[in-house]
Amino acid sequence: MSSDPIETGFVLRAVLSLAVTALILTVAIFLPAEDIRWRNGWLFLLVFLVLTAISVVYLWFRNPEIFIARSRIQAGTKGWDKVIIVFLLGSLAAIFPVAGLDHRYHWSSVPLWLIVLGYVLFSFGFITSIWVYSVNKFAEPGVRIQTERGHKVIDTGPYAIVRHPLYFFSIFLVSGIALALGSFWALIPVAIGTMVLFVRTALEDRLLHEELEGYREYAKRVRYRLIPGVW
Repeated sequence: MSSDPIETGFVLRAVLSLAVTALILTVAIFLPAEDIRWRNGWLFLLVFLVLTAISVVYLWFRNPEIFIARSRIQAGTKGWDKVIIVFLLGSLAAIFPVAGLDHRYHWSSVPLWLIVLGYVLFSFGFITSIWVYSVNKFAEPGVRIQTERGHKVIDTGPYAIVRHPLYFFSIFLVSGIALALGSFWALIPVAIGTMVLFVRTALEDRLLHEELEGYREYAKRVRYRLIPGVW
């Protein structure tokens, strides 16, 4: 584990970010729901906070550089990706108020077994995303070639299975959020975000083929971009 004060500062920011995120999620879920006693909403927040807290500690030991990489949209991020990020964040953010409104107005009725499945999918997507962060210090939130950081191809762990594993696992994560909150309607922003993710995967993969040394050879070894055995 590194004790670099800069990295420690980023961990502290991560903890502060967790607290702010929890507050934002609380408002985004319970304000539209108009039901502060919504037990499933509180259960989701608890699961989210526990998984996030564990992941912060794990990554601090395993790959502390990821806190720097994911601290902000870095300079040099492609212009087209900045537009895509807006749509991705917008679709993710919409899941929570839509689920809250669904609870408030009883638009859909999700059976208990699907809610449980939602928590399974969410937990699976969350944990496997942390797996990605643990092996890839270049997993920034924006798309660019990180020349100043010695950007290179990562082909271990989940990257030996599919070329963009973080996006693949994110589909499980966001789908799980909608179901865990008991809302079929919240799957609409999930579907929109997933379509945007397919576009981003295609554009990023093309960029990496053109600009990242060794990526073409890696793509020949790992054939699938997003979904193993499909695409």
